Amino acid sequence: MKTNTVLISGASVAGPALAHSLSKYGFKVTIIERAPTIRPGGYAVDFRGTAITVLKRMGLLDEIRKFETRAGKIAVVNKDNKKVASFPDAFTSGELEIMRGDLANVLYEATRSDVEYIFDDTITGLRETGNGVNVTFQHGAPRNFDLVFGADGLHSKVRSIAFGEEANYINHLGLYIAIFTTPNFMDLGMDGVYYSTLGKRTGVFGACKGREARASFYFASDPFNYNYRDVSQQKQVIRERFSGDEWQVPRLLEMMDTAPDFYFDSISQIKMDRWSKGRIALVGDAAHCASPMSGMGTSMAIIGAYILAGELKEADGDYKKALANYETYMREFVQRCQELANGVDWFVPKTKFKQWMSGLFWKILPYTPWKNMMIELPMKIANSITLKEYC
Repeated sequence: MKTNTVLISGASVAGPALAHSLSKYGFKVTIIERAPTIRPGGYAVDFRGTAITVLKRMGLLDEIRKFETRAGKIAVVNKDNKKVASFPDAFTSGELEIMRGDLANVLYEATRSDVEYIFDDTITGLRETGNGVNVTFQHGAPRNFDLVFGADGLHSKVRSIAFGEEANYINHLGLYIAIFTTPNFMDLGMDGVYYSTLGKRTGVFGACKGREARASFYFASDPFNYNYRDVSQQKQVIRERFSGDEWQVPRLLEMMDTAPDFYFDSISQIKMDRWSKGRIALVGDAAHCASPMSGMGTSMAIIGAYILAGELKEADGDYKKALANYETYMREFVQRCQELANGVDWFVPKTKFKQWMSGLFWKILPYTPWKNMMIELPMKIANSITLKEYC
């Protein structure tokens, strides 16, 4: 095989999923990850439709179901914790829900014996040669690989090196989000609650079968500069934005300082004309992040990894053909998934009129036909891509 050695940047979801299939097809795979270990915690992620079929074919569905969680009822409350509206059941969950950290660990355990993992390091340079890609690292010695894949998320290092600055591809949707783990101090079980003020939404959701909870903070904002690796700075942003808010917000801000995990980022999409350049290509959020508002990011990552690995196997060394087929196969599906994130103003309104309309919308939604449409549309899109069987 002419493209036998593969380097994947990123050990979250898309990277290990791609490695899982490639290693079974006979590729020698190395994964490099900036973090010192598989990252724990994080929010719940969903699988729908065709992605479930991929998990079956990977032989991982039963193992993932062992860690399955399921969001309960979601209420919207006022500052006195009185329910004023509710979300329809199954509105935020797919067919299969799992905490992101648990999923990453399942994928790691399924690949660690066949894949070389390098933690606490990152790519610093990529130079394509006649027979491969010369890769330099922050800590390790340079190495040569036949193919390099960026599965390193919204702020992909591989994308910035090979394709250019992030600003050329990122589409900010007008929101920022922070998520961290807390005790389930509200005794929610697996239910969730949201509290909203103008341009902001705070939530608490039961997790891990009610043993703990996840706090979420959303706020509307134009893009601003911050260091996306400086957690202290990010926490200060949340403190400043939510200072003076009522409900459980002051208590959550205190808990934020001792949380075992913390995630902060813009809610943005990545839109690119091409996901490959020579022997370098992108998969998952690095190629086509749809944002958490779509509910399809994890399914897209799993499906894309499956297709990319399968096309490389079928191409038998013709990586140009494989990468072209991968893009053609995925492109329309990605566009449909990204469109699901439209209309974030209804979730975090920025004007008093939209805030009033949004409150009314969530109050009446459970009693209208729109409820079923909003639940069924993501499933319809999730099933809108047909899988090939790669023997």
